Amino acid sequence: MAHVTIEYVIMLPLLVLQIFLFPLTASWLMDIWVNSRDSLALKDCASHLGSTMLQLYSTLNHATVSAGTVTYTPELPPFIENHPYTGTANLSSSGTDPNASKILTITLTLSITQIAADATVTLGPNVSWQSSTFISNSTDAIVTAQKRADGTISLKFGG
Repeated sequence: MAHVTIEYVIMLPLLVLQIFLFPLTASWLMDIWVNSRDSLALKDCASHLGSTMLQLYSTLNHATVSAGTVTYTPELPPFIENHPYTGTANLSSSGTDPNASKILTITLTLSITQIAADATVTLGPNVSWQSSTFISNSTDAIVTAQKRADGTISLKFGG
């Protein structure tokens, strides 16, 4: 009879603990998994935008291309886990030389979770960035590149 009581004293708290512990652990692991998946999807979108910028720059930078404007609608999902994301970019010089290449850093942020992902692209010295914001679920979710008569290539989000 004493053995049964000891078993209940030991096993009952363990069973009650498992009732709370397993769902909490499963929820915690799912949060980690969803955040990782969101982060990877956002990184993929940032990388795609960076590649798009590089391709537009490379196309317009050729000597045979005259001045003009090119717009491109990247094939990106408008939502990640049912949430839109926004993007900004920053252009910086890689050195003090005016003929040095410039680095475009694209940052995408998921609206609800504030998860962010970056992509960097190295461009030539004749590039400029017009301050703009990329909004994934907007009808204006495009990339615009404009080659001016002096050979400068201006990049921006939107039309």
